[in-house]
Amino acid sequence: MGIDLWLLYIGTVLILMSTPGPSQLLMLSNSISSGFHRSMFTAAGDLTANFIQMVIASVGLVSIISSSRGFFVGVKWAGVIYLVYLGLRLLLSKSSPEPHRRQQKRSSRALYWQGFVTSAANPKAVVFFAALFPQFINPEKALLGQFIILSATYLFLDATFLCLYGKFAEWASMKLVPSARQHLNKLSGAFLIGAAILLGLKDVESR
Repeated sequence: MGIDLWLLYIGTVLILMSTPGPSQLLMLSNSISSGFHRSMFTAAGDLTANFIQMVIASVGLVSIISSSRGFFVGVKWAGVIYLVYLGLRLLLSKSSPEPHRRQQKRSSRALYWQGFVTSAANPKAVVFFAALFPQFINPEKALLGQFIILSATYLFLDATFLCLYGKFAEWASMKLVPSARQHLNKLSGAFLIGAAILLGLKDVESR
């Protein structure tokens, strides 16, 4: 893969990531409720699911999986219901002026699996990667090396975006006056429900 093609790939991915999706909204939610550093477990879960989806796309299973309409629909809606449940629980919870301290009880494992499930609940991302990668692969060169470059680049850019969203959410929540912080749980819950809505609207052509 030449440097020109790689830069074009980066530009394409940046454009695709310019609009917040379910994982970004989840990162906002968990950064508000649990703090930026703990929300990194959520980012790790999201990136793990992305990597698995890339591997599936790379080994030629996409035609089998994409034909399983029931599998796609079932997994997606399970993820939607999960996010709605988490969002409603936050919306209906009692307000607290110190959300980070109250939410500290949430384990790192729970935060990780939230990120993983949110990303994995959109299994059509496999189709997305299978459609994206071939546009930037030279079939006359080693495919494994090109796959590693494309995957690593995507994961790095995705991680960067997630960190920016998370850090901004934590910074914004800290700037709020104490009276406004009492409503952060409800804002966090609204972000989760927004993520569920976006996930539910996803179709096979979009990630």
